[in-house]
Amino acid sequence: MANPYPNFTKKDFLYIQKKAGKIAKNRAQDYQKTISSYKKLPKKEQLAKVNFYLNQLLPQYDDVMQKQEDYWATPKEFLITGYGDCEDYVIIKYFSLIKLGFDKKKLYLTTVHEKYIGGYHMVLSYFEKEGESPLILDNLSFRILKLETREDLEVDTFINASGVYKIDKNNKLYKVQSYSPKFQELLRKVKKER
Repeated sequence: MANPYPNFTKKDFLYIQKKAGKIAKNRAQDYQKTISSYKKLPKKEQLAKVNFYLNQLLPQYDDVMQKQEDYWATPKEFLITGYGDCEDYVIIKYFSLIKLGFDKKKLYLTTVHEKYIGGYHMVLSYFEKEGESPLILDNLSFRILKLETREDLEVDTFINASGVYKIDKNNKLYKVQSYSPKFQELLRKVKKER
């Protein structure tokens, strides 16, 4: 079976080096090698390592990098540029965890309001057990904490391939939209990269 997305071939590495330089090629190679090295670790350790490793990529707002606001970069785009904003970290973590065997039905791109700094932010939620508060992977924190302990975050929506959701006080998700246009657009871009 082929290595799940994102995966790079030798041809991809040559293309990246030609298009974006040796540093970008090295970053993509390091990603592939590092994520593969996590495959035999326990799930909790995989979560921590993926969060820590990817949080080391440099942040940059979309309007600087992409010349537009709210651009959702694919993991390959993020690795090639080496910069991204909050949703780009969430997207690469989402696909990296799926690559490691996590159930994509338990992973959600999560829009939140950051109470103390102000403004909207995106984090990755992992619902390890049904009915429990999800674990939050955040590019602003190397610690993975349950949502209920993140007093700085006010959740808006949870997004994945099955739709857009809100959460009730019992940590049960309920669907508010059948799909997210931005997420569907991302999946189309990912499909072209495979």
